[in-house]
Amino acid sequence: MSTPAPPVSHPRSKAGERRQEILRMLAFLLERPQPEKITTALLARHLQVSEAALYRHFSSKAKMYEGLIEFIEQTLFTRINRIAVELPSGLAQVEATLTLLLAFSDKNPGMTRVLTGEVLHHENERLLVRIVQLCERLEASIRQSLRLAVTHGEISSDRAIAVQANLLMNVVIGRWHQFSSSQFQRSPLEHWDLGWTLLKPLVRL
Repeated sequence: MSTPAPPVSHPRSKAGERRQEILRMLAFLLERPQPEKITTALLARHLQVSEAALYRHFSSKAKMYEGLIEFIEQTLFTRINRIAVELPSGLAQVEATLTLLLAFSDKNPGMTRVLTGEVLHHENERLLVRIVQLCERLEASIRQSLRLAVTHGEISSDRAIAVQANLLMNVVIGRWHQFSSSQFQRSPLEHWDLGWTLLKPLVRL
């Protein structure tokens, strides 16, 4: 019987793991609002590494936030695409998408502060632009599901679809802000079943 080969070290794999560790710590710190700004020095202290070690994986703190935004985008749109495939009803897609956006926030408080943009105001301006674009893409997904609902006769007219999609996205964003401003005490999913019941007739107009 041949002797098993020793495990091979893959520098790229280890670098990827370290990047993920840094992003997880940043998200962790964002879940616990502190009087001091989250700096690379603070992040390095919590990771028990030097700031130079951080910069070997990210050229700046803005790049770290970009990494969080990329995670949010990949997670949300992968699931939204799955919703579009699995649910034939346009209204069911809308409900599932809105619930997904609120549940993601509930599960990831730190990411909520990125979604609202509140932690990005003193960072690179392109980060806020990217969050705006992310919300616009989410609204476009809702709009697409509403068009499907019109096709299936679930909604009487397509005249107000753009307004309806914007209204629903604003409800989500408002719940994100409430969650964050309440120090994560008011869940974005709070009374959501009833909330959707009240919104649904407006969508069907």
